[in-house]
Amino acid sequence: MKQDIIKQAPIGIFDSGYGGLTILSDIRRVLPQYDYIYLGDNARAPYGTRSFEIVYRFTLEAVQYLFDQGCQLVILACNTASAKALRSIQQKDLPHIDPNRRVLGVIRPTVEALSSITQNGEIGLLGTPGTINSGSYTAEVAKLYPQYNVYGQPCPMWVPLIENNETNNEGAHYFVKKYTDALMSQNENIDTVILGCTHYPLLYPLIRQHLPSQVKLLSQGALVADSLKDYLERHPEMEQRCSQGGSCTYLTTESETKFTEAATRFLNDTITARQIELG
Repeated sequence: MKQDIIKQAPIGIFDSGYGGLTILSDIRRVLPQYDYIYLGDNARAPYGTRSFEIVYRFTLEAVQYLFDQGCQLVILACNTASAKALRSIQQKDLPHIDPNRRVLGVIRPTVEALSSITQNGEIGLLGTPGTINSGSYTAEVAKLYPQYNVYGQPCPMWVPLIENNETNNEGAHYFVKKYTDALMSQNENIDTVILGCTHYPLLYPLIRQHLPSQVKLLSQGALVADSLKDYLERHPEMEQRCSQGGSCTYLTTESETKFTEAATRFLNDTITARQIELG
């Protein structure tokens, strides 16, 4: 009997912009042996203020593009896409596109880690308006840890500050303090805060400075990377379909030059990007 040949391809990493580079960086640190394709839909970013329907359509276009490049596994390294599009893609689209391929998000791995971190189950969430208003974190926490409480705080000014390289000025201090104070005013007993946007690690020192010292601050990259490592170990049939050459290709829907300049800030490394079109 003829044995099926396993088609190997890079792991796809998708984000609406640059923030997913923080996830990619941690994934490559934990799993350097695999090949990756990073796709940033920078021309249509930010996703955080867009409707469910638009985020779903844009995300599905990106996933389909990565599938067309051969990717068998795609990570939505974007909280807004994970909140507004992941479930629909998993339930409605994958069965028709290819039931053997997988699309995973960043919300569940983050929530799963909470039990080993929080002491009192009072959880703060800093995110884009889209992520906060979606209620996805609250729903995921309720599913896994119904005894926990989640307090969400939208931070609409943080992504623009980060993408315009304004993280060290007075405006950044003002808006970080404004949103962290608003979060803690909801419940002074919050003991764990999730950075619910992949851009936010670039503001980590400032956010840490303006939160009470006893509050634990969670950045998603390491959590998602460890979860992906665990996933591939538990699913050898998928792991065998991921090529291992240690390479990374960068794609953007925006200007290659603009993406390269910004990506250098996020990765502390010089990369080369290629412009593509979606839709």
